[in-house]
Amino acid sequence: MSGAIRTFFTPTYQGTPASVGLLLLRLVAGLAFLFHGWGKIQNPLSWMGPDSGVPAVLQLLAAVSEFGGGLAWILGLLTSLASLGIAFTMLVATYFHMIVRGDPFVNMSGGASYELAALFLVIAILFMTVGAGRFSIDRFLFGEK
Repeated sequence: MSGAIRTFFTPTYQGTPASVGLLLLRLVAGLAFLFHGWGKIQNPLSWMGPDSGVPAVLQLLAAVSEFGGGLAWILGLLTSLASLGIAFTMLVATYFHMIVRGDPFVNMSGGASYELAALFLVIAILFMTVGAGRFSIDRFLFGEK
C-alpha cells in the first residue's frame, strides 16, 4: 500500500480516554446511520421518490454511505473512507436544507432543519482527521501514526 493511502487509513495515536470517547461516538453515530440508512438501502435507487429530481446513482451513493458507513463506524473498519462518504452525503444534505429549502439550523417548532446533517458532517470530519482510535479494526490493520 502506498504511503499516502496508508497514512489516510492509519488512525492517529490516541490515549485510552480519547479512544474510549471515539469508540462511544463511533457506536452511537454509527447506530444512528444504520437506522437512517436502513430504509434507504431497501430501495437504494429511488428512496427519495420519483419526483425528487435526484439521479438514482446519487441516491444509491447516499444509501450505501449511510448504511455501510454506519456499519464501518461501529466496527472501526476503513473509518476514514466511510467518513469521506458520510461527509459528502451530509454536505449535500446540509446544502439541500440550508440553501435549496431555506430551512433554519434549528427549527424550534419541530419542522425541517439542517442541524443533524451539520452535526454528522462535523463528526465525519473528526473521524477523517483523527481516525477511529485505539479500539478499532483500523488500528489492528494499519497501526497508529
